[in-house]
Amino acid sequence: MTSPRSLPVVDISRFRDAGVDRAAFLDDLRRAAHDVGFFYVTGHGVPVAVTEGIAELARQFFALPLEQRLEIENVHSPQFRGYTRVGTEHTAGAVDQREQIDIGPERAAIEVGPGDPDYLRLIGPNQWPSALPLLRDVVLRWQAEALRVSREILRALAASLGQPEGYFDAWFDDEAAVHVKIVHYPPRQGPAPEQGVGSHKDYGYLALLQQDDVGGLQVQAVDGSWIDATPVPGSFVVNIGEMLEIATQGYLRATQHRVVSPPAGIDRYSIPFFFGPRLDAVVEPLVLPAELAAAATGVAEDPDNPLLAHFGANAVVGWLRSHPRVAQRWWSDVLEREA
Repeated sequence: MTSPRSLPVVDISRFRDAGVDRAAFLDDLRRAAHDVGFFYVTGHGVPVAVTEGIAELARQFFALPLEQRLEIENVHSPQFRGYTRVGTEHTAGAVDQREQIDIGPERAAIEVGPGDPDYLRLIGPNQWPSALPLLRDVVLRWQAEALRVSREILRALAASLGQPEGYFDAWFDDEAAVHVKIVHYPPRQGPAPEQGVGSHKDYGYLALLQQDDVGGLQVQAVDGSWIDATPVPGSFVVNIGEMLEIATQGYLRATQHRVVSPPAGIDRYSIPFFFGPRLDAVVEPLVLPAELAAAATGVAEDPDNPLLAHFGANAVVGWLRSHPRVAQRWWSDVLEREA
C-alpha cells in the first residue's frame, strides 16, 4: 500500500447532521482511523475564544521568569502535575527538548493503603502558578471542550466499528483520567533537527492536539517514512491510542509520532489532550463485523513497550518512565519493587 503524504481531514459535524449520508461519514472516519491512525478534525464547535485564550496564556506562562515557573515544578507533585523544565522528560530513553505544564482533573488526593493499586496515587490536585491566576479557569474551560469533542469522536468511532454509539461510555464517566499538557518547544540550538519529543505512541484511547502554525509534528507511515502534520487552521489533530488498539485487536493501531524542534529563532506551542478512561478500566476486545475482523492484525508486540489491558497499570508505567525525577522522589517504593 502506498503511504499517504498528508493526513486525512474529518468534519465531525457530519456526525450530528441528520441530512448527511451517515454510512458515508462513518466509512470516511473508519478509513482515516484504520489507514493512518492520525487525522485532522474540523467542525468541532469549539469557540475560537477558547482556543485563542489558552494559546495566549501558554505564551504568557513560558515567558515568566524561571523561578516563577518553578513554583509549580512537577517534583512537588506525587501525581506528576505541574511544570517540567527543558531536558527533564524522557521519551524512548532520550531527553526531550521541551518545557510543559501537566494538568489533570481537579480532584483531592486519595489516601492509599497497603494492597491498594498503585494507580490510585495518580489521583490528586493540580498546581497553578500564582503569577498567572487566569490560567486555571482558561485551562479547565479548554479541557472541558476537548473532553466534549473527544467523547463525540469516540462515539462516532464506535458506530463506525459496528458498535452502539455508547459502547465505550461506561469507562468515560466523571472519573475518567483525562490529561492536558501545555507545551513550549524552544528553538533548536544548531542547524540539525533536535528531539522535541522522541518517537512514541500514546497509551490512552485518543489524543487531541491544538497546535500553532509552526509545525514540527511528524507521523510515521506504514513504510517507515514520516508525514508532516502541517497545521490546518481551526482544526485539531486526533490520533488513536494504545487502548483502542487493544480493544480492536489491531484493526485500529496506535501510530508512532514525534516532534522535531522548531528552527532557530522560532518558538512552538501546542496543547495536547489525552482522552483516557477511568483508571480501573480493563480493555476487553470488542466483536468486530467479519469484514473488519479480517483486517485486524493483532496487538503490536514491542518488548520495550508492552501494552497492558489495565489502563491504570499502563498509565503508571508511562509516568514513571517519562519523569524519573518525580518517580525517584515520590514512587521509589514502586521502582524498588519492580527492579
